Amino acid sequence: MNLFVKDFVMMSRAMSNEEKGHIQMRDLEGYRETRYQLLQLRPTQRASWIGYAIAYHLLKDYDMALKLLEEFRQTQQVPPNKIDYEYSELILYQNQVMREADLFQESLEHIETYEKQICDKLLVEEIKGEMLLKLGRLKEASEVFKNLIDRNAENWCYYEGLEKALQLSSIGPFLPHGTLEERLQIYEEISKQHPRAISPRRLPLNLAPGEKFRELMDKFLRINFSKGCPPLFTTLKSLYYNTEKISIIQELVTNYEASLKTCDFFSPYENGEKEPPTTLLWVQYFLAQHFDKLGHYSLALDYINAAIAGTPTLIELFYMKAKIYKHIGNLKEAVKWMDEAQSLDTADRFINSKCAKYMLRANMIKEAEEMCSKFTREGTSAMENLNEMQCMWFQTECISAYQRLGRYGDALKKCHEVERHFFEITDDQFDFHTYCMRKMTLRAYVDLLRLEDILRRHAFYFKAARSAIEIYLKLYDNPLTSESKQQEINSENLSAKELKKMLSKQRRAQKKAKLEEERKHAERERQQKNQKKKRDEEEEEGSGLKEELIPEKLERIENPLEEAIKFLIPLKNLVADNIDTHLLAFEIYFRKGKFLLMLQSVKRAFAINSNNPWLHECLIKFSKSVSNHSNLPDIVSKVLSQEMQKIFVNKDLESFNEDFLRHNATSLQHLLSEALLCSVLPFTSTPIVVPGCQEDAIKLGVGKRHCTWLTSSGAKMMYFLDKSRQEKAIAIATRLDETIKDKNVKTLIKVSEALLDGSFGNCNSQYEEYRMACHNLLPFTSAFLPVVNEVDSHDVALNHTANYDVLANEI
Repeated sequence: MNLFVKDFVMMSRAMSNEEKGHIQMRDLEGYRETRYQLLQLRPTQRASWIGYAIAYHLLKDYDMALKLLEEFRQTQQVPPNKIDYEYSELILYQNQVMREADLFQESLEHIETYEKQICDKLLVEEIKGEMLLKLGRLKEASEVFKNLIDRNAENWCYYEGLEKALQLSSIGPFLPHGTLEERLQIYEEISKQHPRAISPRRLPLNLAPGEKFRELMDKFLRINFSKGCPPLFTTLKSLYYNTEKISIIQELVTNYEASLKTCDFFSPYENGEKEPPTTLLWVQYFLAQHFDKLGHYSLALDYINAAIAGTPTLIELFYMKAKIYKHIGNLKEAVKWMDEAQSLDTADRFINSKCAKYMLRANMIKEAEEMCSKFTREGTSAMENLNEMQCMWFQTECISAYQRLGRYGDALKKCHEVERHFFEITDDQFDFHTYCMRKMTLRAYVDLLRLEDILRRHAFYFKAARSAIEIYLKLYDNPLTSESKQQEINSENLSAKELKKMLSKQRRAQKKAKLEEERKHAERERQQKNQKKKRDEEEEEGSGLKEELIPEKLERIENPLEEAIKFLIPLKNLVADNIDTHLLAFEIYFRKGKFLLMLQSVKRAFAINSNNPWLHECLIKFSKSVSNHSNLPDIVSKVLSQEMQKIFVNKDLESFNEDFLRHNATSLQHLLSEALLCSVLPFTSTPIVVPGCQEDAIKLGVGKRHCTWLTSSGAKMMYFLDKSRQEKAIAIATRLDETIKDKNVKTLIKVSEALLDGSFGNCNSQYEEYRMACHNLLPFTSAFLPVVNEVDSHDVALNHTANYDVLANEI
């Protein structure tokens, strides 16, 4: 008998491990079968019933899942008036399955029947409101949402539900019956009932037009300025899509500022109690944010400087000043003022992190690490500790900084560290497959499984994967030799004086690199001692220790395209709605000569945004590549010809490019350069820096940054297709007239880079003219400042302009 029990236990454990493997790998059919066998072996254990029901739920067989859950529920001996947490979770999970099966009436009846036995009373009311709306029982739904607003007057979802229930909103299946006045009246009544709530005063600002908006905004601003509300601008930022509302806000707040300076009232016609001095401070702070948002940086600086002069101890003011300089494109000043902000409160982790981020964007990696070390574990390096804590914002910023500095091995190391974090997060779910069954946290468990399925859609993974692909493509085009790294600036084009200066800087850089390498070596030895025990315990699936990430090996990989594809596959599976995914795929397949996969990539990108400038450049490269390969199989040629006709509409390449230029005549991004969020590789393998512009190239990062990939869509394609049209192409790319919509820092810098990296050939004089014009337009931007002959390497690092990815996200 004992032998039988022992065999039974061993078989149960083996099957339990098997079912974990099935759900971990999302083999849902296998998971269901294994769960059925476990149910037969252990029919008295609740995990057997629950696991089997979850298997059917994940397979979307809702009827069977509900039958199993109901059979199991009936076996639970819980008194009707007793509240048991695990039984409550079972009821709520059962109700979730009903809602996903679109059984709205059954869901409502079910939640009302077992309401007294459910712990989460708030969720009960939310489910009632949702189901009543689905069933069209609007009067009852409105009462539910009013009660929910009484519980939490700051939840915008409750107001949306109330508007639907009262048929005042055009959102949802019901046509709006109410007028604007009726909608505003509802918010006014709620505001009287909840005088301290912000939402019933803020939401009408989305609805009201013209003078009504002015009236409501005036009241809203005065209240918040008087009590001092730092996030006021953040609250109102979503209104800045409407030019009329922007003008009204600007007029109101500038009038407040003028009046407060003279008489301490919001209006010179007011009487009564005067406003405190802090009111003027918050008005000036708001105006600095307002003009920074509009791109009027000089005015923004004037207002923030005035606020600092009055209150030189407020962290928010220095933080805002740093932010303005970042948007201007002067990261040296941005770091200076952010460092000033963090020095006012060295115990503030948020401002410390912001300061470290700004330093990384100025390529000050060592300084950023030292800044973060104030909040990391003692006895170990900040870089190592941040990696252990999976601090991915720091690692992704390091990736961009290393890319800009041309330290591709270090950048790839960080990319792989981020990739390992996501692998570890996926692996960590293994322990929850049994834990959640025992604790009955079924809704959270299903949410976990669904989150893990799309985990690599996260922005951190996408940024790391994109950078890794960019670097691998760069290394494929320009492989590093074993003796030394490739020279980034073409020394053959330098004069004797310039060559001497460059060699002097290289010697200083080599000395600094040697010291850095010694520091790294000592740090690595310390890390090995501190982490030896941990590394001995860490085992990868199927193979001993994790492979150590060595930058020198990573940047000299034998098959960079194959490594790039490893990062690309999760993006293609999970981020297929992002055009960058498909254009990165095109760049890989273009180098591999896979024409059908190239076609697949451009077709998917074309379906997302046919007017994307990077896509335009890829299409021209694809078309020329197809025309240059006459030995393709007949079936492949036929497919390519048919599909390209649909895209090019029987136009030749020059006509296609001219149409693109004509349709985007007011956009610099289309006239010159790249897609909004990504880079494209050059046609030549090595960037050529125009003779006489080496200092500018260093300042802009041309030849040192992955952003020199960036090629054009319009003007560059014109020059690429016909070198004799250089003058016209440059004239198109360097337009700064009033018709151009996007004369901002990021696009103007990209034009400068294009003039320097040889994309338009030798255009030294045109670059200098353009730099001067941009300097007049943006006098504070470091990229357009006159070149200083003698600068040390630290200053060069500070002056490196943030790459396109950063500017696209932040400006």
